[in-house]
Amino acid sequence: MTGFEVLRAENGDITLLRLKGYLDAHTAPDLETALQRLIDEKRVKIVVSFKELTYISSAGLGVFMGFIEEVRGNGGDIKLTNMNQKIFRVFDLLGFPTLFEIRDDESHAVGSFAQPKSR
Repeated sequence: MTGFEVLRAENGDITLLRLKGYLDAHTAPDLETALQRLIDEKRVKIVVSFKELTYISSAGLGVFMGFIEEVRGNGGDIKLTNMNQKIFRVFDLLGFPTLFEIRDDESHAVGSFAQPKSR
């Protein structure tokens, strides 16, 4: 059994979630709970770090799809950072780079919340 952990840190009005371990159908509810808690607390500027994530399944990807609309509807966004090549390839295959902003590191993702949207 491989573990999964969601570590939460706050940087002003931005919340950083660091994912650790193995994100699949068994552990996806842990991430859902963490994201729902942020929405309930009106913390909708979210940066998710994949630095210590070793695996993600389609169930894990689905969690992000399930929350992005609600987060953006509340004036926030979910930005993704620190993906290794293997995890980025999964996101890329499913077209996620067109739906989510993917940054190389946390500081760029946090800083991008201060920039005006270019849409």
